[in-house]
Amino acid sequence: MRFLPPILAALLLTAAAPASEPSVVRVRLETSAGPIVLAIDVRHAPITAKNFLAYVDDGRLDGTSFYRAARKAGQPGLGFVQGGIGTDARRRLDILPLEPTSQTGLRHVDGAISMARYAATTSGSANFSMLSGPAPNLDARPGFPGYAVFGKVAEGMDVVKRILAMPTAQGGDGAFKGQLLVKPVTILHAVRIDGTPKPTGRPQMWKMFAGK
Repeated sequence: MRFLPPILAALLLTAAAPASEPSVVRVRLETSAGPIVLAIDVRHAPITAKNFLAYVDDGRLDGTSFYRAARKAGQPGLGFVQGGIGTDARRRLDILPLEPTSQTGLRHVDGAISMARYAATTSGSANFSMLSGPAPNLDARPGFPGYAVFGKVAEGMDVVKRILAMPTAQGGDGAFKGQLLVKPVTILHAVRIDGTPKPTGRPQMWKMFAGK
């Protein structure tokens, strides 16, 4: 039996091994207001990041929108924009448990991407916010679970600020009052730039019932 030289054997084994997920995966959002590149932090927020990437890889964010612009009173350039699948249950995957900032070490700094949720901590899906300016009040603290940061805006903060400045309607309920965009910004296409796409293979119900 012939043996391969150790260096050659190691190279062959490396080539045969499956590529691991990068610690940061960039995602490009093509929107009707311009392109935005997100840096998804798989290393520090693996649960939230992998959930978001599943929506990207399945095409579940294509055709959705940014529908909310929450501006700070007296500081219109600060706040956040929110988008994603909204209440479209046809696009939803499994409900996402909260991955708090106290666990990940990530914070709601300028440009941070944060997963939206309802009052229940296990109610996240694929609605997310992009911050213009810091919002430490959204971080976890004693008595308050906070929200899950899972990356940052790598390129396109000018687009985020443009969306934040768009007109909002006076209506809306609760926290959304006065924050719903008059004309939502369409997410035309979301695609990962790094790593290998990993579609879930689950039914794409929103396509099956399109136009019905």
